Amino acid sequence: MVIVGGGHVGGRAAQALREGGWTGPIVRIGAEAHPPYERPPLSKGLLAGQQTAADCALRPPAVEAAEGIQALEAWAEGLDLARREVLVVGGPQRVRRRIRFAGLLLATGGHPRRLDVPGADAAGLLSLRTLDDATALAQRLRAPRPAGAGPLRLVVVGGGFIGLEVAATARALGAEVTLLEGAPRLLGRSLPAAMADQVAALHRRHGVDLRLGCPPLAFARQPDGRTRVTLPEGEALLADAVVVGIGITPATELAQQAGLTLGPGGGIQVDAQLQTSAPGIYAAGDVAEFPSPLSGALIRQETWLNADTQARVAAANLLGQGLRYEQPAGFWSDQYGHQVQVAGEPALGVRTVRRLLRGADPLADPLGAQIDFHLNAAGQLVGASGFGPVADLAKEFKLARLLVERRRQPPPEALADPTLKLKSLA
Repeated sequence: MVIVGGGHVGGRAAQALREGGWTGPIVRIGAEAHPPYERPPLSKGLLAGQQTAADCALRPPAVEAAEGIQALEAWAEGLDLARREVLVVGGPQRVRRRIRFAGLLLATGGHPRRLDVPGADAAGLLSLRTLDDATALAQRLRAPRPAGAGPLRLVVVGGGFIGLEVAATARALGAEVTLLEGAPRLLGRSLPAAMADQVAALHRRHGVDLRLGCPPLAFARQPDGRTRVTLPEGEALLADAVVVGIGITPATELAQQAGLTLGPGGGIQVDAQLQTSAPGIYAAGDVAEFPSPLSGALIRQETWLNADTQARVAAANLLGQGLRYEQPAGFWSDQYGHQVQVAGEPALGVRTVRRLLRGADPLADPLGAQIDFHLNAAGQLVGASGFGPVADLAKEFKLARLLVERRRQPPPEALADPTLKLKSLA
């Protein structure tokens, strides 16, 4: 079995193949020198110095070695469907070789989106996609400041979860943070507007200079090493570091070269069993565009849950089990002791029911714990969004997620009643 991609999906799929009984060779091809690792700590624990690279590893490298999983540090350059071979290039001499496969999983992930503005390629902008990216940013954030220099000034471009988590971690480390988002609100693709406004209020409460509807127009490296960031209406900021977190584009180069079908969202199109348009070739993780378990529409998910679950389903299907991917979407984000959680697809809902937790009073404290339940026209739960202190939200949202996963149709008044236990509706 051959896996193209050395990230979370690649590591988990190799593990699942062994657990599923595959005793033949497993070759995992990836360009990074690190063993497979989890991405959530990159913008939080690793960045803050609370975790190490070893802590982020999916599994100890010695375990993989003992299982006979061959990790090949190389680039997959071509795919020959007729001969069922992957062309790889690797090593200091860039040696080319062909690897034959019985089954193939494409777990190629994505590339960080780039800003198309003057100076973006020359101003030393940072991204946060890989372990090396996180290590470089952590060194900048935690480096001692020269006497009299004041706190580090960080500009974050992008109001998605990565940008927000970087901002929260940087504030905890004492940096001055300005976050620029071109859209009129945060988390436009991820969270209902009312809850996104609460996340914005949380960041402002913790001292982030949050600029909405304010895209950067240009960047220029200054003689002292700082970066000048030009904003609308002629305003400019001077930053010691700039981090760009505006999402990814699926890494489909190999799939396109092989003539595999791409979905309307730009990912590799797969069916409910994660099989591509070529029999016996599967795709999973950030790069895969798959039928939503809730709506049937083709979607792409860039989350830990999606990566982990799809890796296991794809591995099972490489072994001929014929499983369907039926896990509704889900993700979480920790910021300043608060948590945002989402289950399912809130955008599919036509009605929202709010449940206040632990006596939360939105008038006294708009940042109290709450869950919004999203129902479709038939009254079925298609999503849930949660926000609040971790201690108040986590347990309740676990039950909310279960309701979504079980496709329940609870009475709206029951969902809104904080005295009625959610467990009784599951």
